[in-house]
Amino acid sequence: MSGLIAWLEQLNEEDSKAKAVLRRSLAFEPGQHIPAFPYVEPFLRGEAEGWRRQAHYLVAGLWAAYWCDGRVGAPLPLAKACALHQLGSGSASTERRFINLLDADREQLPHRLRQMVALLGEQSIDFDILLNDLLHWNSERKRTQNDWARDFYRTLSPSSQNQTEAETEIAA
Repeated sequence: MSGLIAWLEQLNEEDSKAKAVLRRSLAFEPGQHIPAFPYVEPFLRGEAEGWRRQAHYLVAGLWAAYWCDGRVGAPLPLAKACALHQLGSGSASTERRFINLLDADREQLPHRLRQMVALLGEQSIDFDILLNDLLHWNSERKRTQNDWARDFYRTLSPSSQNQTEAETEIAA
């Protein structure tokens, strides 16, 4: 991992301005909001352009926009958070949005990710995992998209639901 999210978490405790600047960066193409540079560039090892740079800026902005101190539960990978949202809401639109997200190319991805993360609202998302997954988004084999689809549908399956309910009862 890059350590970006851990550093942002630490920085957030000291300086709330960072979160505001990164949240504002979502209004721009990833990596184009100059005030966000001091918070992300140290993790890019001099890369002037490319997908790795865009992914770091996108995830930093998403973290800032949807960070909440009061969320309960361990942070989840995005696909599992989407599946749990669908199970909780009963809305089929979550699955449609999730499929659209899986089908997004690198130009559509920032917009669709912002929509999905906003929809999840109360869910705690693991932004470290999200960053790592996005770094592999453009692979020919669609590794990330396949992993996300497996996680989503396994979480929705009845056997997974029973296991999740049993784990919740044991923890309580």
